[in-house]
Amino acid sequence: MTFAETLAAFTRAVAAGDGDALAALFAVDGTYVDAFYGPFTGRPAIARMLQHHFHGAGRDFRWDMSDPVSDGRIGYARYLFSYTSTLPEAAGRRVVFAGIGCFELAPDGAIRRYSEVFDRGAALAQLDFAPERIKKALLRWAAADGARPEAAAHRGG
Repeated sequence: MTFAETLAAFTRAVAAGDGDALAALFAVDGTYVDAFYGPFTGRPAIARMLQHHFHGAGRDFRWDMSDPVSDGRIGYARYLFSYTSTLPEAAGRRVVFAGIGCFELAPDGAIRRYSEVFDRGAALAQLDFAPERIKKALLRWAAADGARPEAAAHRGG
């Protein structure tokens, strides 16, 4: 499967809520690092994440990947992602955001690790969450980024 085919299968599985199809794209011990929900390692955890977190909080998903590049070891693609919230405090609100997905690939093309970068604050604001709730979440994510071992040189001192 080419990287572009992997992306198409990936986004199709997410939109359909097909956790098994999404998980099958990953290595057995692969990890999906969701920018909201955190890391999920192993196919069963990835399948549950999609079914319970994504499709438990939203509906009408659409995920379009563009400009894919890959050297067979790592791949990147820009994306546009949207869904309609089913959270009680934000039911019916449509959320749309752009991001970049990073795919670390095994030699057989399976996904070893997926992670992403997007403006989480913009996504939360579209849900009309209270400013204090958005700030609390953003500070938690900023602290986690700053605590990464590779961030030591950025912290100074």
